Amino acid sequence: MTIKEILKESIENLKKEKVENPVNIARIILANTLKVNKEYLIVHDNEEIIDNVKKQYQNDLESFINGKPLQYITNHQEFMQMDFYVDENVLIPRQDTEILVEEIISISKKINKNIKILDLCTGSGCIGISLAKKIENAEVYASDISKNALQVAIKNAKNNNVKINYIESNLFENIDNIKFDIIVSNPPYIEKNTILNLPKDVQNEPKIALDGGVDGLDFYRKIIEEATKYLKTDGYLCFEIGYNQKESVCNLLKNNKNYKEIYSKKDLFNNDRIVIARYI
Repeated sequence: MTIKEILKESIENLKKEKVENPVNIARIILANTLKVNKEYLIVHDNEEIIDNVKKQYQNDLESFINGKPLQYITNHQEFMQMDFYVDENVLIPRQDTEILVEEIISISKKINKNIKILDLCTGSGCIGISLAKKIENAEVYASDISKNALQVAIKNAKNNNVKINYIESNLFENIDNIKFDIIVSNPPYIEKNTILNLPKDVQNEPKIALDGGVDGLDFYRKIIEEATKYLKTDGYLCFEIGYNQKESVCNLLKNNKNYKEIYSKKDLFNNDRIVIARYI
């Protein structure tokens, strides 16, 4: 079977499954299986595919149809114009989160000195690595409770040529007595009872990175309370939030009485996406 023939067959199968952009999906997965770029498929469309490669491609295609995210099949996701390795141990970086990174870069320009940043629940490492790459005078620490997630983050830091101080920790548990200028977190924030209503591919991402408790706010409560021991005076606490959590997270910060200048910003789809506060 040639590249042209197997693509035609797989595109028809994807159409039957009502997959969006079937042509693009078929080409991305085949290019990944063959370890070539998509242009190669066009130029060499009459090339024969050997049986074991064909089998691997068909298995990957079936996995995608059954809900495995494309990024876990290719092990790649772009974020802040950088390439990140991702697998089943980490949440897939989203474009929405770039709003948070860009806001912290803007905040960093107000701090005219070397900056210490802590990225809690780092996952793939996309936030901390992007900040280390984009902020010249930043010393970045990052933590996660998952050892497997940290291995992915370490791989990504190396691939993107940045130095990060990684710590296996349940939030602040193993963080030394360090004071930070900025603490940032994109914590699990999905309401426990709504996880089963998420799209099939999202449900295949690690539950530990999604489950924010009954009301989705468990991690915000803990971080807001404990961050006061680790923030410098006038330091910043920066969160990504769910589209419907702006009022709840802002109220948690206000009720704590240790934060000021609380504000939020929307993402490109006009959803409330980040909340920023300053430690008094």
